[in-house]
Amino acid sequence: MSKYIDAYNSMGNSGFEAIDFIFKVCVIILVDMANFLGISYEAINIIIFVLLQPGLILLFFILWRKERKKNIIS
Repeated sequence: MSKYIDAYNSMGNSGFEAIDFIFKVCVIILVDMANFLGISYEAINIIIFVLLQPGLILLFFILWRKERKKNIIS
C-alpha cells in the first residue's frame, strides 16, 4: 500500500480533473504491474518509457518508410 501512497504523493496537480484521473489510474496499473513482475515502479517506468516506447516509435517509422518506398516504386 505504501507504493501507492508514494506514487500518489509524487503526482503534480495539472488542474485538469480528467487528466489527473487518467494519470492516477495509470500509476495504479504500473504499481500493480511492478508488483506482479517483482520489480520496482521506477524500473517498469524505465522499461516502458525509455526502452519500449522509443523502440516502437523507431519500428513504426522504419515500417512506414518501407511501405512508402514500396508505394512510390509501384
